[in-house]
Amino acid sequence: MTKTPREFAGTRPVLQVVSLERTYVQGDRELQVLRGASAEIFEGESVALVGPSGSGKSSLLHMAGLLEKPGGGSVLLNGIDCTALSDGDRTRVRRTQIGFVYQFHNLLPEFSAVENVMMPQLLAGVRKKQAKTRALELLSNFGLYERATHRPSELSGGEQQRVAIARAVANHPAVLLADEPTGNLDPHTADRVFEELIYFIKASGVAALMATHNFDLAAKMDRVLQLDEGLLVEATHAHAARAAYAPQTRYG
Repeated sequence: MTKTPREFAGTRPVLQVVSLERTYVQGDRELQVLRGASAEIFEGESVALVGPSGSGKSSLLHMAGLLEKPGGGSVLLNGIDCTALSDGDRTRVRRTQIGFVYQFHNLLPEFSAVENVMMPQLLAGVRKKQAKTRALELLSNFGLYERATHRPSELSGGEQQRVAIARAVANHPAVLLADEPTGNLDPHTADRVFEELIYFIKASGVAALMATHNFDLAAKMDRVLQLDEGLLVEATHAHAARAAYAPQTRYG
């Protein structure tokens, strides 16, 4: 059953997007993708982000992840306005406080699974021994301990995506952002990876926002947010599914 923010009373919003705006110029046309989109994501909460292709889901995730500055509005992480930070500070926050999972795993092919999960930790200044311990712990949590020394080419699609998720959360991020995290997997594998991801979200307390076109998976999350004409609105599973097929040509 879809929850509401009130059901997370007693927790605090980890991620807040406030009145986000974004306009793109294509030729002589201006396309306003976001028109004041606002939402709060709480500790241990999984939130689905849905909407038709071109409605701005990826654009919103990029702004929430500090990869792109909004044309208006702000992004707050644990109450701190990250849109006001310098580029260097934004990079540090992104590296240590935000984890990203994409449809394609983007693992480094020349490194093993454990080395891939160690990489973001080493970049953040974690010592090699500590990084390896954390990486092995995460791979074990995702049922991949025995595959730790295998390179991506030696892993199945589902295993590669689980390594990518482990890599995304290696630095104990406060926020996990995912763009179609199971979109490249067969239905059975997608269900298994998704179940493991949701379990991790609850166990770790990370606040998760996941863009998806899979409405069966969206219905299993705590809430569904729908991008509708540039705004974020609470949606039921049925309403979100109908909206996904509404014709709309925009960006992102």
